[in-house]
Amino acid sequence: MTIRTILVDDESLAIQGLKLRLQAHEDVEIIETCTNGREAIRAIKTHKPDLVFLDIQMPGFDGFSVVQGMMEVEPPLFIFVTAYSDHAIRAFEAQAVDYLMKPVDEGRLADALDRVRLRLSDKKQVQEAEKLREVLAEVAPQAMSDFSAAGDEDAPASNRFEKLINIKDRGQIFRVDVDSIERIDAAGDYMCIYTADNSLILRETMKDLEKRLDPRNFQRVHRSTIVNLSQVRQVKPHTNGECFLVLESGAQVKVSRSYRDVVARFVH
Repeated sequence: MTIRTILVDDESLAIQGLKLRLQAHEDVEIIETCTNGREAIRAIKTHKPDLVFLDIQMPGFDGFSVVQGMMEVEPPLFIFVTAYSDHAIRAFEAQAVDYLMKPVDEGRLADALDRVRLRLSDKKQVQEAEKLREVLAEVAPQAMSDFSAAGDEDAPASNRFEKLINIKDRGQIFRVDVDSIERIDAAGDYMCIYTADNSLILRETMKDLEKRLDPRNFQRVHRSTIVNLSQVRQVKPHTNGECFLVLESGAQVKVSRSYRDVVARFVH
């Protein structure tokens, strides 16, 4: 699998340095380089790359503006590259795969690319599974029905899901009772875990974390948010078919239209 890649940085030396480091990764193909945000948006929409290495501080459109400019299309994966560590949290909130400091460390670059490969592999598998479902639904609807029923029978028992999660944060290891988790927000490959009296950062993808949690209690209500349904105290309708869940702590979490079936659990 070739990772079609665009490099974006207003410093030519930074682009050259990144090119040299990427030569060690034979599956990375650099298809374009850009020196500002406007060029980057045009190039991404034209070439539809798999991955973009994106500088944050650039004149005019900065890196975050580039990400915002991709909201109307299916965006590529982003790795932010910058000289300033104070942008890290915002970078992960922008769903970046990773955040690399200049000068880019080769080991950190290799780790980031491994995460990119996993993301792209997962995406391909999902697309292939969806194509298979479409074909089955068209040519063998009964087989599709049987396939869905078998999936229900094979659902894992609740005792297979974790009761405690170990989280290394701020140089300490916290043992968190899963039932005490109120909600989980995704920030790139980091998860922000919220309990009634604490918030912790866990380095793990949302997809992997979901596998560890009992789906009868933990449901995704937004592309980047999982909620503990036992913590929900109120449902507040909003516009356009969306709504808010009011949690035990008083926090409010928006449920997007794509996940509104979750709300049906509370409406009788």
